[in-house]
Amino acid sequence: MKNNTLDLSTYSHSFSLKNKISRLVWNLVCIILFRTFASRLFKKWRVLVLKCFGAKIDWSSHIYASVKIWAPWNLEMGANSSLGPNVDCYNQGKISIGVNTVISQKTYLCASTHDYAKNDFPLILKPIKIGNGVWIAADAFIGPGVRIEDNAIIAARSVVNKSVIENTIVGGNPAKLIKFRTNE
Repeated sequence: MKNNTLDLSTYSHSFSLKNKISRLVWNLVCIILFRTFASRLFKKWRVLVLKCFGAKIDWSSHIYASVKIWAPWNLEMGANSSLGPNVDCYNQGKISIGVNTVISQKTYLCASTHDYAKNDFPLILKPIKIGNGVWIAADAFIGPGVRIEDNAIIAARSVVNKSVIENTIVGGNPAKLIKFRTNE
């Protein structure tokens, strides 16, 4: 019988020294120059801070000061899009968000996982792509490698671990089709 024992003594993440230093600097800057500027008046300031760390964000985007972003250099966001209060953007892998998209409060975006089939449990980066005109309602979980097509709606507290086609409304755990979205 094959030994399937997990051995984390051999675990090694793939992050370079440069990446670790960048993360340390980002965390310090985030505490001092991002989170403390919580007023809507500082919306463009927060975008500037993120752009300084390599984020590709349109100036019209709105990122609340309480948002947690693991790596700004792995974030892309289109015009008029929003990351709501307490969104956790765990973007070890890239996260792309289209235009006119709303990511509501307490949503968790997770763009990495581990290969559980290997004894050393290696990290795998799996980008998330969220299209245009999408609404992800409060407290949803968007898993690694998920693609959410244009004009989709993700219901509150849903767990999305498979891609979502355009113009659909999905919800639940795991998220399933509720109905097709029609706009008037």
